[in-house]
Amino acid sequence: MLDDGNRAAFRRARGVPAGVNSCHTAVVDGLVIEGHVPLADVRRVLAERPKGVAGLAVAGMPLGSPGMEVPQHQVERFNVIAFGPGGNRVFARHGG
Repeated sequence: MLDDGNRAAFRRARGVPAGVNSCHTAVVDGLVIEGHVPLADVRRVLAERPKGVAGLAVAGMPLGSPGMEVPQHQVERFNVIAFGPGGNRVFARHGG
């Protein structure tokens, strides 16, 4: 793990779209994972390796996303966005 003091530059260099920035960024087997992406989606993108996808992102910190669970609160709806040279698209939908 590396705590990069200039995460904005780190994200830009890896093609993370500005509209889906979150609190943390990881690189897993060459794919960028931005924010609170559910593990099932990470596993799926790693298994499928869709053409034109450089990574997955969840914008912000939606309630109910991994690490943002709050007992007795409804899970917010959120999308996992696939991004890369092929453009941006919804990879998965979760919540509400």
